[in-house]
Amino acid sequence: MKIWLDLTNSPHVNFFAGMIRELEKEHELVVTCRPLANTTELLELFGFPHHVIGRHYGQSNVKKAVGFLIRIMQLYRFLRSRKIDVAISHSSFYSPVVARILGARCIYLNDNEHAAGNRISFLFADRVMVPEFLDVEKVKRQGAHPGKIVPYPGVKEGVYLWDYQPARKSGFLPDTVGKQAIFIRPEPWAAQYYTGRRNFIDDLLLAIKDRFSVVLLPRGKAQEEYYRQPRFEGVFIPPQSISLEDIMGSCDLFIGAGGTMTREAAVLGIPTISIYQDELLDVDAYLLAHGFMTHERNPDAEYVVNFLEKMEKRPPDRQLLSKGKKAYDLIKTTLLTDMT
Repeated sequence: MKIWLDLTNSPHVNFFAGMIRELEKEHELVVTCRPLANTTELLELFGFPHHVIGRHYGQSNVKKAVGFLIRIMQLYRFLRSRKIDVAISHSSFYSPVVARILGARCIYLNDNEHAAGNRISFLFADRVMVPEFLDVEKVKRQGAHPGKIVPYPGVKEGVYLWDYQPARKSGFLPDTVGKQAIFIRPEPWAAQYYTGRRNFIDDLLLAIKDRFSVVLLPRGKAQEEYYRQPRFEGVFIPPQSISLEDIMGSCDLFIGAGGTMTREAAVLGIPTISIYQDELLDVDAYLLAHGFMTHERNPDAEYVVNFLEKMEKRPPDRQLLSKGKKAYDLIKTTLLTDMT
């Protein structure tokens, strides 16, 4: 079987990495990507052959719409002679449209009920797979036919963390003797769904950078350049993309202004503060309600210090990881055998 995967953002690389390794043993894979955030760097880190198609068109809705049509045409031209049997993606709004044009079956996954691109993706996809904690009624209101919807157990992060093996500290951090390591993921500047504030973590960074080993994980070059200003000296920015295992293996506290990395830390038992500024997703609300993480929009240094004193690392949540394995198997089965 020839399987096409379109990875349009860095979290999708971790999501599909294990499945790619398994599927490539018996199937022919075509992996395309868009150069957004750390997507291409992570694909290179994993050693996955891939094709960079198109680019990101920024925050302007007009440019996004034009860019959407351009990349649809680019993907079609690239794939039309490759005779794709099935397409699968997470949050690639392009994949269901191109698959329909190619006459290929398409599976579309998403866990963000605020993503406007779901409307066109739900229309063209053959199967729509969402986590069980996302309200199915919201999926229907975005245009997904009930017969297409396949809820999977747990949360998205469990799909690929079920076999997680923590890495030994890799040594990529600067000298941290006597200091706890705080990893911070800033807000998604270019995301269509994000309407919250920008650069709101600046004061917190300045307040804690001398007391802790602060590692900032930027979302692309523009954000990296902003946080390399002299006033942020002491905040460590890795010179290249690093693996999830290296991040989580070195982290004492994770502070996230986005979604995926924040949930990854929470599922793996790392003390986690979500500082997300927009309306929370259903999956985030579940993790908050069950004590996996805390939500505080504007924590100051005192809040962070007190949180670290009260919270300790705990083992990854076995129930969520068990659900993740079941979800992984369900997604793979749907991909390989669901021909309706």
